[in-house]
Amino acid sequence: MMNVPFGFPSEHDRVAFDRAELGVILSIYGRMVAAGEWRDYAMSFLRDMAVFSVFRRAAEHPLYRIEKRPRMRNAQGQYAVIGMDGRVLKRGHDLRTVLRVLEKKLIRPVD
Repeated sequence: MMNVPFGFPSEHDRVAFDRAELGVILSIYGRMVAAGEWRDYAMSFLRDMAVFSVFRRAAEHPLYRIEKRPRMRNAQGQYAVIGMDGRVLKRGHDLRTVLRVLEKKLIRPVD
């Protein structure tokens, strides 16, 4: 490993979402913002996973975390949606399929 200042991992040591994955995530994020459900997001790129967190307000804990863990690729799938309470709501190999659990929040009964 190269000598990295301040102990921060280099770009090659981190997991990240690629452009296609971010497009899928930002698509549902935009729809949820338009529906007034979400207002902010944050991204973290760590050594073993990438996380896209969504918030109702910036000062709160995330409502949901969308995680990519490449080491889980051959097991239950590398993508997961995790709720505020830490429960895994959906896990799988296909990001679009995993994110469908969030789209159910957009469907509301008409009064």
